[in-house]
Amino acid sequence: MLGFFILGIFLISVFWKYPEGKPPRRRINSLRGRSASYGASKKIVVFGFCLLFLILGVLRLQLTESKVINSQLRAYNDKPSQILRGKTWEGKEKIITLVGVITSEPDIREKSTKLEISAQLINETEMKGKVLITTGRYPEYKYGDKLKIRGYLKTPQEFPGFNYRDYLKKEGIYSVMSFPEVEFVSRNQGNFIYSKILQFKNKLRESIYSSLNPPQSSILGAMILGDKRKMSTDLKEKLNIAGVRHITAVSGLHIAVLTSILMTFFIALGFWRQQAFYFTIIFIILFIVMTGLQPSAIRAGIMGGLFLFAQHLGRLNQASRAIVFAGVVMLGLNPFLLRLDVGFQLSFLAMIGIIYLLPILRNWLKFIPGENVKTILAMTFAAYFFTLPILIYNFGYISIVAPLTNILIVPLLYWIMIFGFLFAIGGMILPFLGWILSLPAWILLTYVTKMVDWFSGLPFASLTLTNIHWVWPLIFYLILGYFTFYLNKKSRFFPV
Repeated sequence: MLGFFILGIFLISVFWKYPEGKPPRRRINSLRGRSASYGASKKIVVFGFCLLFLILGVLRLQLTESKVINSQLRAYNDKPSQILRGKTWEGKEKIITLVGVITSEPDIREKSTKLEISAQLINETEMKGKVLITTGRYPEYKYGDKLKIRGYLKTPQEFPGFNYRDYLKKEGIYSVMSFPEVEFVSRNQGNFIYSKILQFKNKLRESIYSSLNPPQSSILGAMILGDKRKMSTDLKEKLNIAGVRHITAVSGLHIAVLTSILMTFFIALGFWRQQAFYFTIIFIILFIVMTGLQPSAIRAGIMGGLFLFAQHLGRLNQASRAIVFAGVVMLGLNPFLLRLDVGFQLSFLAMIGIIYLLPILRNWLKFIPGENVKTILAMTFAAYFFTLPILIYNFGYISIVAPLTNILIVPLLYWIMIFGFLFAIGGMILPFLGWILSLPAWILLTYVTKMVDWFSGLPFASLTLTNIHWVWPLIFYLILGYFTFYLNKKSRFFPV
């Protein structure tokens, strides 16, 4: 590794050349040899920088892995039992007493609740780290509650077909507790603003679920609140088969749709377009916080926000650089995302697909009336084509009906979110008003559920593909990249 680092430094220092100024057009032919030489040197310098960044990335990953291995909290996992006050704790692990604060919105299930705890004390010794606690459904706990927990720490398990340990590892959680003794200590130990936003979210949730029945309520809750816990396994499977599961996950598409709604709203109120844009950005940030600061929402917010900001400045050709920069920063903060987080891979590829394919697809769909509908469909298919190989490789299936179901359902996302927010907020003010305003959202969501039920029930709706070698996604992306480059170059709007 040291050799590659030295090689990178050598290539940069030796072949770095400063151009003597851009030659006039009449001198281009006479200076063609010098220009070719400079171009070759530039490529070598770029290669040298790639080597340096590769080495820095490897070092960052090794440092993060070392932090996991040397975690003080993780050292308490799976310890042998010891005699405590004349008794042996049931099981094979050592009992510990942990004091910590709930740092995220509790994940409430049907019979249990998962709490993400930021540890402060372990056995009366100051210690920092994250622990995932699984406890009973009742009593209910809230964000910011300080708890005293007595039980034993374990290393997350690896299940067949799902590596739960790696799933938690990318979130910085290396220890779990199952149904320990929990004692409430105090409230309001978290961030005051975040706590108020979560309270507002709970009121919206109550308004939605009191005015709509499932599955309509669970789909809308997932769309505008990031609340996927109410969705049944059967509904998730149907959405997967129909190829429209993405409408229930907060993504760059949702950010774009919400931005369009808010921009229209603020301009209608009389704001200038620039003022409306900055107010919209503020509300987008609040929306991401309200969804619980889920990693998928944060990724979508960062990448989608950069893309929209580039559009606002009229510098869409710079958006790809901004997205790559955002990806580098996110990996610098958490290098586990690249390998362990499929969501990061999908978010990054979806935004790259939107940047490079959106102009082409929007031009192809010019026969469709309505600029918003055309843009939403183009964004959907651009993201779909660029994420398809990763979806097949990781989940082993492909939806055959996805192109048709997306055409029939995705354009309604704009109106579902408008009517959904209207009736949810109306229901907070007056429950009866919320019930009346919920009718348009109910009609649209019923249409969505009927389409999903019908298409997912077709015998040819999806195709199962197992044991896909990593070479095939690579080949697919090479082909897709070539055709995308060719079509953009032919159309003369290739982003640089």
